[in-house]
Amino acid sequence: MVTGAPRILPWKNDAVTHHREAKEMKIEGGCYCGEVRYSFEGEPGPAMQCHCRQCQYITGGNPNVFVMIPQSGLHFTQVELNSFQRTDIENAVTRHSCPSCGTAVGTTTSGAPGVFVTRVGTMDDAAFFQADMAIFY
Repeated sequence: MVTGAPRILPWKNDAVTHHREAKEMKIEGGCYCGEVRYSFEGEPGPAMQCHCRQCQYITGGNPNVFVMIPQSGLHFTQVELNSFQRTDIENAVTRHSCPSCGTAVGTTTSGAPGVFVTRVGTMDDAAFFQADMAIFY
C-alpha cells in the first residue's frame, strides 16, 4: 500500500524533457463559477498526467492533468482558495479549490517547493498542453 504522495521533481532536473519549446508565456484561468481567477507569466514547467491513486480520488477516476508552474509568476485575484491536506499519510499534498463551486485549481507539495501544480482544465486556453510525462504510481 502506498502511504505518501509521489515526489515531484523540479523541471530544471535533466530527468524531465519538454515536448514543447521552453519559452515565457502567459497563462490565465479560473474556476467554474468565475470567483477564482489567476494569471501566470513566465516559463511553465513540465506538463503531466498522473494516474496515482490519490489523483484518481480527486478526479473521480481519470488522470490528473496538470502543468507545474513557479509560484513566483502566479497571481490569484478575487478570492482566497480553500486548502485541504490529509493528515493520515506522510508527505501529503495540499489541494487548493474554489470555496464556492469546489473546482480543484491546483496542488502544492513539499516535494516541489515554490511550485503550483495547476490543473489544465482551469486554464482559459490550454492549447499548448502536451504531456511531457505520464505518472503511474
